[in-house]
Amino acid sequence: MTVEVKGAHGYNPGESTREYIDKKLKRLDHVKDHVADLHLTMDKQADGEFKAETNIHFRWGAMGHIKVTDRDLFKAIDLLFDKIMTKTTKEKEKMQNH
Repeated sequence: MTVEVKGAHGYNPGESTREYIDKKLKRLDHVKDHVADLHLTMDKQADGEFKAETNIHFRWGAMGHIKVTDRDLFKAIDLLFDKIMTKTTKEKEKMQNH
């Protein structure tokens, strides 16, 4: 699984943010063989909210896009990873049923 973390619109995620994301990535160990690429983008919007979004590319060609916003960056990352877990688990189950 290839992971890319980047900022958008002038926002640059700091080292503590990257470490927090690395810690959260351990939750995806059970699906890492099924995910080809995981692109995470962080952005701080003009109203002060943080937007965290991801594009997930699965090995069998499926793709998912997830976006969350919150006033707290780390809470937004938590919400994002909760949704990533749900999406990857559903996709994994779909492939096992075929």
